[in-house]
Amino acid sequence: MSSKRFTPYPQAKACRNGVCHVDRRTVLKGTAALAGGMLIGSAPGGMLAQDGEAPIPVLNLGGMGGGTNPQINFNPYSPNALAQGYMFEPLYIVNAYNCEEVPWLAESYEWTDEQTLVFTIRDGVTWSDGEPFDAADVAFTFNMIGEHSALDRTGAWNYLSEVTAEGNQAIFRFPEVHTPGFYRIADVVIVPEHIWSEVDDPVTFVNENPVGTGPFLFENFTPQELTYTRNPNYWQADKVMIQGLRYTKPGEGQVDQLRLSRGEYDWNSMYVPNVEEVFVAEDPEHNHYWYAPGSAISLSFNLTKAPFNDVGFRRGVAYAIDRDRIIQQAQLGYVTQASQTGLKIPGQEDWLDPEIENEGMIPYDQEQALSILEEAGYTMDGDSLRDPEGNGIEFSFKVPAGWLDWIQAAQIISENLAEIGITMNVETPEVAIHDQDRASGNFDAIFTVHGGQCSMFRNYADHLSSALTAPVGEQATSNWIRWEDEETDQLLQQLASTSDEAEQQEAVYGLQRIMYEEFPTIPLWYGAHWFQYRTEKAVGWPSEENPYTIQAGNSGFLIIINLRPPEGE
Repeated sequence: MSSKRFTPYPQAKACRNGVCHVDRRTVLKGTAALAGGMLIGSAPGGMLAQDGEAPIPVLNLGGMGGGTNPQINFNPYSPNALAQGYMFEPLYIVNAYNCEEVPWLAESYEWTDEQTLVFTIRDGVTWSDGEPFDAADVAFTFNMIGEHSALDRTGAWNYLSEVTAEGNQAIFRFPEVHTPGFYRIADVVIVPEHIWSEVDDPVTFVNENPVGTGPFLFENFTPQELTYTRNPNYWQADKVMIQGLRYTKPGEGQVDQLRLSRGEYDWNSMYVPNVEEVFVAEDPEHNHYWYAPGSAISLSFNLTKAPFNDVGFRRGVAYAIDRDRIIQQAQLGYVTQASQTGLKIPGQEDWLDPEIENEGMIPYDQEQALSILEEAGYTMDGDSLRDPEGNGIEFSFKVPAGWLDWIQAAQIISENLAEIGITMNVETPEVAIHDQDRASGNFDAIFTVHGGQCSMFRNYADHLSSALTAPVGEQATSNWIRWEDEETDQLLQQLASTSDEAEQQEAVYGLQRIMYEEFPTIPLWYGAHWFQYRTEKAVGWPSEENPYTIQAGNSGFLIIINLRPPEGE
Protein backbone atom coordinates (compact mmCIF):
# COMPACT_ATOMS: atom_id res chain seq x y z
CA MET A 1 0.00 0.00 0.00
CA SER A 2 1.26 3.43 -0.87
CA SER A 3 2.47 5.46 2.09
CA LYS A 4 1.22 8.67 0.48
CA ARG A 5 -1.23 10.55 2.69
CA PHE A 6 -4.44 11.48 0.90
CA THR A 7 -6.40 14.39 2.35
CA PRO A 8 -9.84 14.47 0.72
CA TYR A 9 -10.95 17.91 1.80
CA PRO A 10 -9.86 20.85 3.95
CA GLN A 11 -11.42 21.54 7.33
CA ALA A 12 -14.69 23.38 6.92
CA LYS A 13 -15.15 24.55 10.51
CA ALA A 14 -12.77 24.71 13.44
CA CYS A 15 -13.68 22.37 16.28
CA ARG A 16 -12.73 22.31 19.93
CA ASN A 17 -11.48 18.88 20.93
CA GLY A 18 -13.82 17.10 18.58
CA VAL A 19 -16.78 19.34 19.47
CA CYS A 20 -17.86 22.06 17.04
CA HIS A 21 -19.50 25.15 18.51
CA VAL A 22 -21.96 27.27 16.60
CA ASP A 23 -20.55 30.78 16.69
CA ARG A 24 -23.67 32.86 16.18
CA ARG A 25 -21.73 35.90 15.04
CA THR A 26 -20.15 33.83 12.28
CA VAL A 27 -23.06 31.76 11.10
CA LEU A 28 -25.45 34.67 11.02
CA LYS A 29 -23.09 36.28 8.53
CA GLY A 30 -23.14 33.13 6.43
CA THR A 31 -19.45 32.38 6.65
CA ALA A 32 -20.26 28.72 7.31
CA ALA A 33 -21.05 28.56 3.59
CA LEU A 34 -18.33 27.06 1.45
CA ALA A 35 -17.51 28.56 -1.90
CA GLY A 36 -17.70 26.54 -5.08
CA GLY A 37 -18.55 22.90 -5.51
CA MET A 38 -17.23 19.84 -3.72
CA LEU A 39 -13.90 20.33 -2.02
CA ILE A 40 -12.84 16.78 -2.61
CA GLY A 41 -10.39 16.27 -5.44
CA SER A 42 -11.46 14.42 -8.58
CA ALA A 43 -9.98 11.14 -9.71
CA PRO A 44 -6.69 11.28 -11.61
CA GLY A 45 -7.22 12.37 -15.21
CA GLY A 46 -8.11 9.65 -17.70
CA MET A 47 -8.60 6.98 -15.01
CA LEU A 48 -12.39 6.85 -15.31
CA ALA A 49 -14.80 7.88 -18.01
CA GLN A 50 -18.09 9.32 -16.79
CA ASP A 51 -20.04 6.28 -18.03
CA GLY A 52 -17.19 3.78 -18.40
CA GLU A 53 -16.13 0.70 -16.43
CA ALA A 54 -14.67 1.69 -13.07
CA PRO A 55 -11.06 0.63 -12.36
CA ILE A 56 -11.94 -0.88 -8.97
CA PRO A 57 -14.00 -4.07 -9.32
CA VAL A 58 -16.95 -4.91 -7.13
CA LEU A 59 -16.11 -4.64 -3.41
CA ASN A 60 -17.62 -7.07 -0.89
CA LEU A 61 -18.76 -5.29 2.27
CA GLY A 62 -20.16 -8.27 4.18
CA GLY A 63 -23.46 -8.32 6.05
CA MET A 64 -26.54 -7.18 4.15
CA GLY A 65 -28.72 -6.71 7.24
CA GLY A 66 -32.24 -8.02 7.60
CA GLY A 67 -31.49 -10.64 10.26
CA THR A 68 -31.64 -14.38 9.64
CA ASN A 69 -34.41 -14.07 7.04
CA PRO A 70 -33.58 -11.00 4.93
CA GLN A 71 -36.49 -9.46 3.04
CA ILE A 72 -36.33 -6.72 0.46
CA ASN A 73 -36.60 -3.33 2.18
CA PHE A 74 -34.93 -0.16 0.95
CA ASN A 75 -36.83 2.27 3.15
CA PRO A 76 -33.91 4.32 4.57
CA TYR A 77 -35.90 5.17 7.71
CA SER A 78 -36.97 1.60 8.51
CA PRO A 79 -35.22 -0.30 11.32
CA ASN A 80 -35.58 -3.42 9.15
CA ALA A 81 -33.94 -1.97 6.04
CA LEU A 82 -31.24 -3.85 4.16
CA ALA A 83 -27.82 -2.28 3.62
CA GLN A 84 -28.59 0.83 1.60
CA GLY A 85 -25.57 0.80 -0.71
CA TYR A 86 -25.11 4.57 -0.41
CA MET A 87 -28.22 5.26 -2.51
CA PHE A 88 -29.65 8.02 -0.30
CA GLU A 89 -27.71 11.13 0.65
CA PRO A 90 -27.90 13.91 3.27
CA LEU A 91 -27.60 17.67 2.87
CA TYR A 92 -24.30 17.76 4.73
CA ILE A 93 -21.91 15.15 6.08
CA VAL A 94 -20.50 15.84 9.51
CA ASN A 95 -17.26 13.87 9.52
CA ALA A 96 -17.62 11.45 12.42
CA TYR A 97 -13.88 11.52 13.13
CA ASN A 98 -12.91 15.20 13.12
CA CYS A 99 -16.31 16.98 13.01
CA GLU A 100 -15.62 18.78 9.74
CA GLU A 101 -18.80 19.82 7.94
CA VAL A 102 -18.75 18.70 4.32
CA PRO A 103 -21.34 20.14 1.88
CA TRP A 104 -23.19 17.36 0.08
CA LEU A 105 -26.67 17.77 -1.43
CA ALA A 106 -26.55 21.29 -0.06
CA GLU A 107 -23.65 23.49 -1.07
CA SER A 108 -23.92 25.86 1.91
CA TYR A 109 -26.02 26.80 4.92
CA GLU A 110 -26.69 29.98 6.85
CA TRP A 111 -28.49 30.99 10.04
CA THR A 112 -30.43 34.00 8.75
CA ASP A 113 -31.62 34.66 12.27
CA GLU A 114 -31.46 32.78 15.57
CA GLN A 115 -34.44 30.56 14.67
CA THR A 116 -34.08 30.13 10.91
CA LEU A 117 -31.58 27.84 9.19
CA VAL A 118 -31.38 28.03 5.39
CA PHE A 119 -29.67 25.45 3.17
CA THR A 120 -28.81 26.33 -0.42
CA ILE A 121 -29.35 23.21 -2.51
CA ARG A 122 -26.74 22.02 -4.98
CA ASP A 123 -27.48 22.53 -8.69
CA GLY A 124 -27.11 19.75 -11.26
CA VAL A 125 -28.09 16.80 -9.04
CA THR A 126 -30.56 14.29 -10.47
CA TRP A 127 -32.41 11.34 -9.03
CA SER A 128 -31.33 7.97 -10.41
CA ASP A 129 -34.48 7.86 -12.59
CA GLY A 130 -33.41 11.09 -14.30
CA GLU A 131 -35.75 13.48 -12.46
CA PRO A 132 -34.11 16.65 -11.11
CA PHE A 133 -33.39 16.94 -7.40
CA ASP A 134 -34.39 20.23 -5.78
CA ALA A 135 -35.29 22.00 -2.56
CA ALA A 136 -38.88 20.78 -2.81
CA ASP A 137 -37.61 17.22 -2.28
CA VAL A 138 -35.89 18.36 0.90
CA ALA A 139 -38.99 20.10 2.26
CA PHE A 140 -41.16 17.10 1.32
CA THR A 141 -38.80 14.65 3.06
CA PHE A 142 -38.75 16.57 6.32
CA ASN A 143 -42.49 17.22 6.33
CA MET A 144 -43.12 13.53 5.68
CA ILE A 145 -41.03 12.40 8.64
CA GLY A 146 -42.66 15.14 10.70
CA GLU A 147 -46.08 13.62 9.94
CA HIS A 148 -44.85 10.09 10.72
CA SER A 149 -42.80 10.17 13.91
CA ALA A 150 -41.55 6.60 13.39
CA LEU A 151 -39.50 7.93 10.45
CA ASP A 152 -37.89 10.73 12.47
CA ARG A 153 -34.77 8.79 13.38
CA THR A 154 -32.81 11.89 14.50
CA GLY A 155 -35.65 13.49 16.46
CA ALA A 156 -35.52 16.63 14.28
CA TRP A 157 -39.19 17.42 14.74
CA ASN A 158 -38.84 17.60 18.48
CA TYR A 159 -37.24 20.98 17.75
CA LEU A 160 -38.54 22.12 14.34
CA SER A 161 -41.72 24.10 13.68
CA GLU A 162 -41.74 24.39 9.88
CA VAL A 163 -39.80 23.33 6.76
CA THR A 164 -40.45 25.02 3.43
CA ALA A 165 -38.79 25.40 0.02
CA GLU A 166 -38.23 28.67 -1.81
CA GLY A 167 -36.38 28.44 -5.10
CA ASN A 168 -33.13 26.56 -4.48
CA GLN A 169 -33.31 27.00 -0.72
CA ALA A 170 -34.71 24.72 1.99
CA ILE A 171 -35.75 26.75 5.02
CA PHE A 172 -35.91 25.25 8.52
CA ARG A 173 -37.65 27.22 11.25
CA PHE A 174 -37.44 26.56 14.99
CA PRO A 175 -40.00 27.76 17.55
CA GLU A 176 -37.16 28.79 19.84
CA VAL A 177 -33.39 29.12 19.66
CA HIS A 178 -31.80 25.70 19.09
CA THR A 179 -28.14 25.97 18.11
CA PRO A 180 -27.60 22.18 17.64
CA GLY A 181 -30.42 22.04 15.05
CA PHE A 182 -27.95 21.75 12.19
CA TYR A 183 -26.79 18.31 13.37
CA ARG A 184 -30.32 16.89 13.56
CA ILE A 185 -30.99 18.04 10.00
CA ALA A 186 -27.63 17.09 8.52
CA ASP A 187 -28.03 13.40 9.43
CA VAL A 188 -31.31 12.92 7.53
CA VAL A 189 -31.14 11.36 4.06
CA ILE A 190 -33.43 12.79 1.38
CA VAL A 191 -35.98 10.83 -0.71
CA PRO A 192 -37.74 11.84 -3.97
CA GLU A 193 -41.07 13.64 -3.64
CA HIS A 194 -42.30 12.39 -7.03
CA ILE A 195 -42.22 8.81 -5.73
CA TRP A 196 -42.82 8.98 -2.00
CA SER A 197 -45.74 11.42 -2.31
CA GLU A 198 -47.68 8.55 -3.90
CA VAL A 199 -47.00 6.19 -0.98
CA ASP A 200 -49.98 5.51 1.32
CA ASP A 201 -47.93 4.54 4.38
CA PRO A 202 -44.26 5.57 4.31
CA VAL A 203 -43.66 3.77 7.62
CA THR A 204 -44.40 0.31 6.16
CA PHE A 205 -43.24 1.13 2.61
CA VAL A 206 -40.41 -1.25 1.61
CA ASN A 207 -39.35 0.77 -1.46
CA GLU A 208 -38.74 -2.22 -3.76
CA ASN A 209 -37.52 -0.05 -6.64
CA PRO A 210 -35.34 2.50 -4.85
CA VAL A 211 -34.54 5.84 -6.46
CA GLY A 212 -31.83 7.93 -4.85
CA THR A 213 -29.20 10.55 -5.63
CA GLY A 214 -26.25 8.43 -4.48
CA PRO A 215 -23.25 6.82 -6.20
CA PHE A 216 -24.80 3.35 -6.55
CA LEU A 217 -27.95 1.80 -8.00
CA PHE A 218 -29.77 -1.25 -6.70
CA GLU A 219 -28.95 -4.20 -8.95
CA ASN A 220 -30.16 -7.50 -7.47
CA PHE A 221 -31.37 -9.14 -4.27
CA THR A 222 -31.57 -12.75 -3.14
CA PRO A 223 -31.79 -13.98 0.46
CA GLN A 224 -28.05 -14.70 0.18
CA GLU A 225 -26.70 -11.68 -1.67
CA LEU A 226 -27.44 -8.01 -2.33
CA THR A 227 -25.64 -6.11 -5.09
CA TYR A 228 -25.37 -2.52 -6.26
CA THR A 229 -23.79 -1.12 -9.41
CA ARG A 230 -22.15 2.23 -10.05
CA ASN A 231 -24.44 5.12 -10.96
CA PRO A 232 -22.84 6.67 -14.10
CA ASN A 233 -25.03 9.78 -13.75
CA TYR A 234 -24.06 10.48 -10.16
CA TRP A 235 -23.40 14.18 -9.58
CA GLN A 236 -19.77 13.46 -8.67
CA ALA A 237 -19.34 10.27 -10.70
CA ASP A 238 -15.75 11.16 -11.58
CA LYS A 239 -14.82 10.58 -7.93
CA VAL A 240 -16.43 7.12 -7.67
CA MET A 241 -13.97 4.54 -8.94
CA ILE A 242 -15.78 1.43 -7.70
CA GLN A 243 -17.82 -0.64 -10.16
CA GLY A 244 -20.20 -2.00 -7.53
CA LEU A 245 -20.86 -3.18 -4.01
CA ARG A 246 -21.78 -6.66 -2.81
CA TYR A 247 -23.34 -7.53 0.54
CA THR A 248 -23.93 -11.09 1.72
CA LYS A 249 -26.02 -12.82 4.35
CA PRO A 250 -23.91 -13.02 7.50
CA GLY A 251 -22.58 -16.44 8.39
CA GLU A 252 -23.29 -18.02 11.74
CA GLY A 253 -20.73 -18.49 14.48
CA GLN A 254 -17.17 -18.10 13.20
CA VAL A 255 -18.11 -18.30 9.50
CA ASP A 256 -17.85 -14.54 8.91
CA GLN A 257 -14.42 -14.37 10.53
CA LEU A 258 -13.27 -17.26 8.34
CA ARG A 259 -14.52 -15.41 5.27
CA LEU A 260 -12.64 -12.29 6.38
CA SER A 261 -9.40 -14.20 6.93
CA ARG A 262 -9.72 -15.76 3.46
CA GLY A 263 -9.89 -12.31 1.89
CA GLU A 264 -13.55 -12.60 0.84
CA TYR A 265 -14.45 -9.22 2.37
CA ASP A 266 -12.82 -6.04 1.10
CA TRP A 267 -14.41 -3.81 3.73
CA ASN A 268 -15.97 -4.90 7.00
CA SER A 269 -16.61 -3.84 10.57
CA MET A 270 -16.78 -6.97 12.69
CA TYR A 271 -15.32 -7.82 16.06
CA VAL A 272 -12.37 -10.15 15.42
CA PRO A 273 -10.49 -11.74 18.33
CA ASN A 274 -6.73 -11.68 17.74
CA VAL A 275 -7.12 -9.71 14.52
CA GLU A 276 -3.36 -9.65 13.88
CA GLU A 277 -3.20 -13.44 13.92
CA VAL A 278 -6.45 -14.41 12.22
CA PHE A 279 -6.61 -11.61 9.62
CA VAL A 280 -3.46 -9.55 9.11
CA ALA A 281 -1.07 -12.53 9.20
CA GLU A 282 -3.02 -14.29 6.42
CA ASP A 283 -1.95 -11.57 3.94
CA PRO A 284 0.19 -8.88 5.59
CA GLU A 285 0.57 -6.97 2.34
CA HIS A 286 -3.16 -6.43 1.84
CA ASN A 287 -4.98 -7.09 5.14
CA HIS A 288 -5.23 -4.10 7.47
CA TYR A 289 -7.36 -2.73 10.29
CA TRP A 290 -7.88 0.46 12.26
CA TYR A 291 -9.88 0.58 15.49
CA ALA A 292 -10.51 4.26 16.21
CA PRO A 293 -12.08 5.06 19.60
CA GLY A 294 -15.79 5.78 19.56
CA SER A 295 -18.79 6.35 21.79
CA ALA A 296 -19.34 4.97 25.28
CA ILE A 297 -20.88 1.52 25.62
CA SER A 298 -23.09 1.65 28.69
CA LEU A 299 -25.07 -0.70 30.88
CA SER A 300 -28.56 0.77 30.71
CA PHE A 301 -31.68 -0.20 32.63
CA ASN A 302 -35.38 0.21 31.91
CA LEU A 303 -35.98 3.01 34.42
CA THR A 304 -39.73 2.42 34.53
CA LYS A 305 -39.14 -0.79 36.51
CA ALA A 306 -37.95 -1.56 40.04
CA PRO A 307 -35.24 -1.82 41.22
CA PHE A 308 -33.75 -0.01 38.22
CA ASN A 309 -35.63 3.19 39.09
CA ASP A 310 -33.67 3.33 42.37
CA VAL A 311 -30.49 5.42 42.12
CA GLY A 312 -29.01 3.47 45.05
CA PHE A 313 -29.33 0.22 43.10
CA ARG A 314 -27.84 1.73 39.93
CA ARG A 315 -24.95 3.30 41.83
CA GLY A 316 -24.18 0.06 43.66
CA VAL A 317 -24.16 -1.92 40.40
CA ALA A 318 -21.79 0.62 38.85
CA TYR A 319 -19.12 -0.20 41.46
CA ALA A 320 -19.67 -3.97 41.13
CA ILE A 321 -18.54 -4.22 37.49
CA ASP A 322 -14.98 -5.20 36.59
CA ARG A 323 -14.42 -2.91 33.61
CA ASP A 324 -10.77 -3.89 33.23
CA ARG A 325 -11.74 -7.54 32.82
CA ILE A 326 -14.27 -6.57 30.15
CA ILE A 327 -11.63 -4.51 28.36
CA GLN A 328 -9.00 -7.25 28.46
CA GLN A 329 -11.16 -10.33 27.87
CA ALA A 330 -14.19 -9.18 25.86
CA GLN A 331 -12.45 -6.33 24.01
CA LEU A 332 -8.94 -7.83 23.91
CA GLY A 333 -7.36 -4.61 25.14
CA TYR A 334 -8.42 -2.61 22.07
CA VAL A 335 -10.41 -0.09 24.14
CA THR A 336 -10.27 2.00 27.32
CA GLN A 337 -12.57 2.60 30.29
CA ALA A 338 -15.34 5.17 29.86
CA SER A 339 -16.00 8.07 32.21
CA GLN A 340 -19.26 8.18 34.18
CA THR A 341 -19.50 11.88 33.23
CA GLY A 342 -20.75 11.05 29.72
CA LEU A 343 -17.70 12.72 28.16
CA LYS A 344 -15.18 11.06 25.86
CA ILE A 345 -11.87 11.17 27.75
CA PRO A 346 -9.41 11.98 26.26
CA GLY A 347 -10.87 14.24 23.61
CA GLN A 348 -13.46 16.23 25.54
CA GLU A 349 -11.52 16.91 28.74
CA ASP A 350 -11.84 20.67 28.21
CA TRP A 351 -15.50 20.21 29.14
CA LEU A 352 -14.74 18.18 32.28
CA ASP A 353 -15.95 19.49 35.63
CA PRO A 354 -12.70 19.75 37.68
CA GLU A 355 -14.58 18.92 40.89
CA ILE A 356 -15.38 15.40 39.67
CA GLU A 357 -12.74 13.01 40.98
CA ASN A 358 -10.55 10.84 38.76
CA GLU A 359 -12.17 12.15 35.56
CA GLY A 360 -15.34 10.32 36.56
CA MET A 361 -13.80 6.85 36.28
CA ILE A 362 -15.66 4.40 38.54
CA PRO A 363 -13.42 1.76 40.19
CA TYR A 364 -14.21 -1.93 40.56
CA ASP A 365 -14.93 -2.24 44.26
CA GLN A 366 -17.47 -4.84 45.33
CA GLU A 367 -17.17 -3.96 49.01
CA GLN A 368 -18.16 -0.40 48.20
CA ALA A 369 -20.93 -1.72 45.93
CA LEU A 370 -22.43 -3.71 48.82
CA SER A 371 -22.02 -0.76 51.18
CA ILE A 372 -23.93 1.51 48.77
CA LEU A 373 -26.67 -1.10 48.33
CA GLU A 374 -27.00 -1.66 52.08
CA GLU A 375 -27.27 2.09 52.63
CA ALA A 376 -30.10 2.11 50.07
CA GLY A 377 -31.99 -0.59 52.00
CA TYR A 378 -30.79 -3.76 50.30
CA THR A 379 -29.60 -6.69 52.42
CA MET A 380 -27.65 -9.89 51.87
CA ASP A 381 -29.48 -13.13 52.74
CA GLY A 382 -26.87 -15.84 52.38
CA ASP A 383 -25.75 -15.62 48.74
CA SER A 384 -28.76 -13.57 47.64
CA LEU A 385 -29.28 -9.81 47.65
CA ARG A 386 -32.73 -8.76 48.84
CA ASP A 387 -34.47 -5.50 47.93
CA PRO A 388 -36.03 -3.31 50.66
CA GLU A 389 -39.24 -5.40 50.41
CA GLY A 390 -37.30 -8.63 50.94
CA ASN A 391 -37.48 -9.90 47.35
CA GLY A 392 -34.58 -11.48 45.50
CA ILE A 393 -33.28 -9.65 42.43
CA GLU A 394 -33.30 -11.40 39.05
CA PHE A 395 -33.53 -9.81 35.61
CA SER A 396 -32.63 -10.33 31.96
CA PHE A 397 -30.00 -8.61 29.86
CA LYS A 398 -30.64 -8.51 26.09
CA VAL A 399 -27.67 -8.49 23.70
CA PRO A 400 -27.97 -8.84 19.89
CA ALA A 401 -27.26 -12.34 18.63
CA GLY A 402 -23.83 -12.68 17.04
CA TRP A 403 -22.32 -9.63 18.77
CA LEU A 404 -19.69 -11.79 20.39
CA ASP A 405 -17.75 -9.10 22.23
CA TRP A 406 -20.91 -7.64 23.75
CA ILE A 407 -22.15 -11.10 24.70
CA GLN A 408 -18.89 -11.86 26.47
CA ALA A 409 -19.00 -8.48 28.22
CA ALA A 410 -22.55 -9.21 29.39
CA GLN A 411 -21.46 -12.58 30.73
CA ILE A 412 -18.69 -10.90 32.74
CA ILE A 413 -21.22 -8.45 34.18
CA SER A 414 -23.49 -11.39 35.04
CA GLU A 415 -20.63 -13.05 36.93
CA ASN A 416 -19.76 -9.78 38.71
CA LEU A 417 -23.35 -9.27 39.86
CA ALA A 418 -23.68 -12.89 40.97
CA GLU A 419 -20.84 -12.19 43.41
CA ILE A 420 -23.05 -9.63 45.19
CA GLY A 421 -26.16 -11.81 45.08
CA ILE A 422 -27.86 -10.53 41.90
CA THR A 423 -29.00 -12.90 39.15
CA MET A 424 -28.69 -11.49 35.62
CA ASN A 425 -29.65 -13.77 32.72
CA VAL A 426 -28.09 -12.98 29.34
CA GLU A 427 -30.46 -13.32 26.37
CA THR A 428 -29.42 -13.03 22.70
CA PRO A 429 -32.39 -12.16 20.44
CA GLU A 430 -31.93 -11.44 16.74
CA VAL A 431 -30.73 -7.90 16.04
CA ALA A 432 -34.05 -6.71 14.59
CA ILE A 433 -35.98 -8.07 17.56
CA HIS A 434 -33.48 -6.60 20.01
CA ASP A 435 -33.75 -3.17 18.40
CA GLN A 436 -37.53 -3.28 18.37
CA ASP A 437 -37.64 -4.29 22.04
CA ARG A 438 -35.15 -1.56 22.89
CA ALA A 439 -37.24 1.16 21.25
CA SER A 440 -40.53 -0.04 22.78
CA GLY A 441 -39.09 -0.52 26.30
CA ASN A 442 -39.50 -4.30 26.30
CA PHE A 443 -36.34 -5.04 28.28
CA ASP A 444 -34.81 -5.01 31.75
CA ALA A 445 -31.24 -4.16 30.80
CA ILE A 446 -29.33 -3.60 27.56
CA PHE A 447 -26.15 -2.03 26.26
CA THR A 448 -26.59 1.45 24.78
CA VAL A 449 -24.17 3.59 22.80
CA HIS A 450 -23.97 7.34 23.36
CA GLY A 451 -21.62 10.29 23.48
CA GLY A 452 -18.49 11.05 21.50
CA GLN A 453 -20.42 13.09 18.93
CA CYS A 454 -19.63 16.45 17.39
CA SER A 455 -22.67 18.01 19.07
CA MET A 456 -22.29 18.26 22.84
CA PHE A 457 -26.05 18.70 23.04
CA ARG A 458 -26.63 15.35 21.34
CA ASN A 459 -24.03 13.68 23.54
CA TYR A 460 -26.48 14.12 26.41
CA ALA A 461 -29.88 14.73 24.82
CA ASP A 462 -30.04 11.57 22.74
CA HIS A 463 -30.27 9.33 25.79
CA LEU A 464 -31.48 11.73 28.48
CA SER A 465 -33.97 14.17 26.93
CA SER A 466 -37.60 13.50 27.83
CA ALA A 467 -38.53 14.79 24.36
CA LEU A 468 -36.83 11.72 22.87
CA THR A 469 -38.53 9.05 24.94
CA ALA A 470 -42.01 7.49 24.93
CA PRO A 471 -44.25 5.39 27.19
CA VAL A 472 -43.39 1.70 27.37
CA GLY A 473 -45.00 0.00 24.40
CA GLU A 474 -44.42 2.99 22.11
CA GLN A 475 -41.29 3.62 20.01
CA ALA A 476 -38.84 5.97 21.70
CA THR A 477 -36.54 7.97 19.41
CA SER A 478 -33.30 7.44 21.33
CA ASN A 479 -33.98 7.81 25.06
CA TRP A 480 -34.75 4.11 25.37
CA ILE A 481 -34.08 4.00 29.12
CA ARG A 482 -37.09 6.31 29.70
CA TRP A 483 -35.14 8.85 31.78
CA GLU A 484 -37.42 11.79 32.54
CA ASP A 485 -36.04 14.52 34.77
CA GLU A 486 -36.95 18.20 34.90
CA GLU A 487 -33.43 19.36 35.81
CA THR A 488 -31.93 17.42 32.92
CA ASP A 489 -34.36 18.99 30.47
CA GLN A 490 -33.65 22.48 31.82
CA LEU A 491 -29.89 22.00 31.41
CA LEU A 492 -30.36 20.68 27.88
CA GLN A 493 -32.51 23.69 27.08
CA GLN A 494 -29.79 25.99 28.43
CA LEU A 495 -27.16 24.22 26.34
CA ALA A 496 -29.27 24.37 23.18
CA SER A 497 -30.32 28.00 23.46
CA THR A 498 -27.00 29.78 23.94
CA SER A 499 -23.82 30.31 21.97
CA ASP A 500 -22.02 31.71 25.02
CA GLU A 501 -19.27 29.23 25.91
CA ALA A 502 -19.42 29.96 29.64
CA GLU A 503 -23.15 29.23 29.70
CA GLN A 504 -22.62 26.08 27.63
CA GLN A 505 -19.90 24.95 30.03
CA GLU A 506 -22.18 25.55 33.02
CA ALA A 507 -24.89 23.40 31.44
CA VAL A 508 -22.47 20.60 30.59
CA TYR A 509 -21.11 20.64 34.15
CA GLY A 510 -24.67 20.18 35.38
CA LEU A 511 -25.30 17.29 32.99
CA GLN A 512 -22.07 15.63 34.11
CA ARG A 513 -23.23 15.90 37.71
CA ILE A 514 -26.49 14.16 36.86
CA MET A 515 -24.58 11.35 35.14
CA TYR A 516 -22.10 11.07 38.03
CA GLU A 517 -24.58 11.30 40.89
CA GLU A 518 -27.79 9.80 39.46
CA PHE A 519 -26.33 7.10 37.19
CA PRO A 520 -29.10 7.16 34.56
CA THR A 521 -26.75 4.94 32.54
CA ILE A 522 -23.46 3.29 33.50
CA PRO A 523 -20.73 3.89 30.87
CA LEU A 524 -18.25 0.99 30.79
CA TRP A 525 -15.86 1.35 27.85
CA TYR A 526 -15.35 3.45 24.74
CA GLY A 527 -16.37 1.23 21.87
CA ALA A 528 -13.92 0.77 19.04
CA HIS A 529 -14.99 1.47 15.49
CA TRP A 530 -14.22 -2.02 14.20
CA PHE A 531 -12.86 -1.53 10.69
CA GLN A 532 -11.03 -4.09 8.54
CA TYR A 533 -10.04 -3.45 4.94
CA ARG A 534 -8.02 -4.96 2.10
CA THR A 535 -5.77 -3.09 -0.32
CA GLU A 536 -5.64 -5.69 -3.09
CA LYS A 537 -8.43 -4.01 -5.09
CA ALA A 538 -8.47 -0.50 -3.62
CA VAL A 539 -6.32 1.90 -1.61
CA GLY A 540 -7.08 5.21 0.06
CA TRP A 541 -8.78 3.74 3.13
CA PRO A 542 -8.80 5.74 6.37
CA SER A 543 -6.17 4.51 8.78
CA GLU A 544 -4.24 5.49 11.88
CA GLU A 545 -1.66 7.07 9.56
CA ASN A 546 -4.29 8.88 7.47
CA PRO A 547 -7.31 9.35 9.76
CA TYR A 548 -9.46 11.47 7.47
CA THR A 549 -12.71 9.84 8.65
CA ILE A 550 -14.17 6.71 10.22
CA GLN A 551 -16.83 4.32 9.03
CA ALA A 552 -19.79 5.71 10.96
CA GLY A 553 -23.12 7.03 9.71
CA ASN A 554 -22.94 9.09 6.55
CA SER A 555 -19.15 9.41 6.80
CA GLY A 556 -18.94 6.23 4.72
CA PHE A 557 -19.59 8.42 1.66
CA LEU A 558 -16.21 10.07 2.28
CA ILE A 559 -14.54 6.66 2.02
CA ILE A 560 -16.40 5.82 -1.20
CA ILE A 561 -15.11 8.91 -3.01
CA ASN A 562 -11.59 8.53 -1.61
CA LEU A 563 -10.89 4.97 -2.80
CA ARG A 564 -8.73 4.48 -5.87
CA PRO A 565 -7.03 1.50 -7.53
CA PRO A 566 -3.59 0.42 -6.28
CA GLU A 567 -0.66 2.12 -7.98
CA GLY A 568 0.30 0.49 -11.24
CA GLU A 569 -3.21 -0.76 -12.02
